[in-house]
Formats: sequence, C-alpha cells, structure tokens
Amino acid sequence: MSITVKRIYEPAADTDGVRVLVDRVWPRGVSKDAADIVAWCKDVAPSTQLRQWFAHDPAKWPEFVARYHAELDAHPDAVAELLAHAPKQGTLTLVYSAKDEQHNQAVALRDYLDHHAE
Repeated sequence: MSITVKRIYEPAADTDGVRVLVDRVWPRGVSKDAADIVAWCKDVAPSTQLRQWFAHDPAKWPEFVARYHAELDAHPDAVAELLAHAPKQGTLTLVYSAKDEQHNQAVALRDYLDHHAE
C-alpha cells in the first residue's frame, strides 16, 4: 500500500485509490458528493488545541509534528479506524483542506503511518 496526500479542492482521480478525509472540521465550500471520500476520520486529526496553536506556521512545524505524533500514539483506536479503510494493495489518499501543501496534518500523518509500518 502506498500513502499519498491531496487537497480536497483538487479533483478526485482514479489514481487516488481510497480517499479518506483527515480534517477535524469539514472543508468550506465542498459538498459531500464532490469530496468523493470513503470516510471522514475526524478523530485522527490533530486536537483543536494543537491545530489552533500551530496555526499553519511553518516555524512551528517540527514541534507540531512531535506533538501530533504524540497525540496519535495516545489514540491508537483513531489510527486503527483510519487503517481499517486502507486497501491491502493500492493507494490510500489522505485528503485535507489546508492551503500549505508541505506543512499540514496529512503530511505529518503520512509520515507517522510510514514510520509505524516499518
């Protein structure tokens, strides 16, 4: 299985495989039909407190990743819920709404999943 990340505002593609929304809040301006997701795993998203602290500030990225990974470690049931939607083979696409394509929870989550799959 490969894990990719994609903004929800980009059109879905066949290469996306299984699409799962990993935001705590539903993205503005996107209908559920247009999202073309299999599941919305709110509980795997960063806590509201952590999300507000981070505020998508790239300078806080290393600390955000460390704190978010600690939250994921503390909530293995949320990670398991996400992985229940993952295909055995093919692609799992973590869908997010942040504007910053390099510093967002989907990127940090993909890295977490890659690290814990080893």
